[in-house]
Amino acid sequence: MGQQSVKIAAMIEPSLDALGYELVGVEYVAQGKHSLLRIYIDASEGVDVNDCQKASHQISGVLDVEEPLSGHYTLEVSSPGLERPLFTAQHYERFAGERAEVKMHTPVDGQRKFVGQLAGVEDNKLLLNLENEQSVSLSLADIDKAKLKPEW
Repeated sequence: MGQQSVKIAAMIEPSLDALGYELVGVEYVAQGKHSLLRIYIDASEGVDVNDCQKASHQISGVLDVEEPLSGHYTLEVSSPGLERPLFTAQHYERFAGERAEVKMHTPVDGQRKFVGQLAGVEDNKLLLNLENEQSVSLSLADIDKAKLKPEW
């Protein structure tokens, strides 16, 4: 998550916790008047549209008071879905053994996109067992996006 997303997460997480939801992550895509603030939530029994509406109402209230973003943006509250986004080292540890897709900010050995099995975190690096039987160690700070990628 970018610095802006981390700031927003810190603002809204207590309210979501009070409602019984886990804050999975925050994505902010700045595109002028078409900017998007996407909040991913989850709960032990999963979330549905009603949960997303309830969380959206609560988040809107917090953001109206705190005003962390200037200008117009659309707020979207969503469940993480099958291709759950991964934001933190704890996510990589929690889903160790699962198949994931990881995109890097800058290429590693000439490659920006990696698909493989999550093998945990060590020394601020994600360990990923690639599908070609190789392993790679990716700096957490250099990960652009990551998500679970179940096989179909």
